[in-house]
Amino acid sequence: MANLLYLVHRLPYPPNKGDKVRSFHLLKHLATKHRVFLGTFIDDPQDEVYRDALRPYCADLHIARLSPRVAKLRSLSGLLSNEALTLPYYRNSGLLTWVEETIQQQNIKASVIFSSAMAQYVRGYPQLSTLVDFVDVDSAKWTQYAPNHRWPMSWLYRREGERLLAFERLVAQRATHSFFVTENETELFCRSAPECKARVEAMCNGVDAEFFSPEHTMISPFAADERALVFTGAMDYWPNIDAVSWFAAEILPKLQKHRPELRFYIVGRSPTPAVQALANEQVVVTGTVDDVRPYLQHATVVVAPLRLARGIQNKVLEAMAMGLAVVASQECAGAVDAVPERDFLTAGTVEDYVRQIESLLQNPDYAKVMGKAARDRVVARYSWEAHLSGIDRYLDDPGKLI
Repeated sequence: MANLLYLVHRLPYPPNKGDKVRSFHLLKHLATKHRVFLGTFIDDPQDEVYRDALRPYCADLHIARLSPRVAKLRSLSGLLSNEALTLPYYRNSGLLTWVEETIQQQNIKASVIFSSAMAQYVRGYPQLSTLVDFVDVDSAKWTQYAPNHRWPMSWLYRREGERLLAFERLVAQRATHSFFVTENETELFCRSAPECKARVEAMCNGVDAEFFSPEHTMISPFAADERALVFTGAMDYWPNIDAVSWFAAEILPKLQKHRPELRFYIVGRSPTPAVQALANEQVVVTGTVDDVRPYLQHATVVVAPLRLARGIQNKVLEAMAMGLAVVASQECAGAVDAVPERDFLTAGTVEDYVRQIESLLQNPDYAKVMGKAARDRVVARYSWEAHLSGIDRYLDDPGKLI
């Protein structure tokens, strides 16, 4: 059992949002074979209560506090240093000192990096065998944001995409091996960084199909006379904000013309003022909930109308695992190994969403059959253990830890 450094940009617990789901399950997997030394950040004060929940998986744990407001100001130093703003955002002297001491004192031979920004902490250790889980091509995300914003933000997002891509390429060149969440993300990165192609592969997300199971009986959070359209996700994440704002403004009113019993539930932590402003008689913004499963289990339809989506969306897999009919954007659906029209429905335009959701509302039996097919597909194709085991061959071979 080797000592292993694991660096994550956000506390990998609780597994209640996309990146934390993946980083937590990766931690669990690594801890079965290695003594894990975890360095990470807390960027939400509500997560303070979960510090001890990670200790059973770690030989040692260093958690740095990160204030998003202060970090945003600090990130502006990247304009002077000509680097991606993401890097100073996640720069912390205390964490750097802990990394240096841990590598020296614990005879660390290998590191696993979750999110490219954390690779800056091991730049001075070329002797480490470093595996990088990029998850998504974050640089492409920033580049995608640019056309949807006015100057100067459009310029800033475009600049961030360019600078971050340069850093991602450098990280991948130096790493022993790198991973992305889907084949599409892997191919996207390799088109921009062809020199890294031989040492990059996909390592797909999974889902805990026992936890997200329709077999659990839960009390409905909805009123008896309403039919719920449900969206789940972290509501301080811009693509999610854009998705629910667009759905509430453009799609929901068309559905409610003939179905006034419909209500749109936005379920997720940290809703921004823009999301909170959507709340009215037809739209419910829940904020943080203890358990998202009752909202999924009793939903009429789950929607994922993301117009900007990177990689595979856990929200889609979790809803499918719960046996729900899902209507997802083509951007979301393209990353899921499932069959459209059988396992879920896809949509692009407002009219597409209205038509697809109506087809499920009009035919509950069709929705049930689709939900069962979705559940079967997730169970068959999305085991965490099966996907994460791909990293083992780079850690189990002693020669790769030199």
